[in-house]
Amino acid sequence: MVKHEILIYEHKYKRTLLNIGEISRFVGLHPDMIQRFYLLGLIDPYIKRPKLLFEDSVLSRIGLILRLRNDLGINLSSCGLVIDLLERVSELEKRVHYYETKYDR
Repeated sequence: MVKHEILIYEHKYKRTLLNIGEISRFVGLHPDMIQRFYLLGLIDPYIKRPKLLFEDSVLSRIGLILRLRNDLGINLSSCGLVIDLLERVSELEKRVHYYETKYDR
């Protein structure tokens, strides 16, 4: 039944949406840990009601969280800050690249 609901959302929004149980199976974590990531603001749902559904892009974000935590020893609270900074650096690099190509002519 859960998959049927997800297929409805996929068709309606043309996105692949996953619930917490499916995400936990994909990344190999307990569903409570995925719920904790959500409560800490590390992952954001695409739909909150009637139940939490996440875009499939959340899988790569969870992979990044796990790498930060396991490889660098960063606690979950700090992962949000690190990810925000990485996203800002990426955005700034895109802007620099845009202006370099625009004015290099």
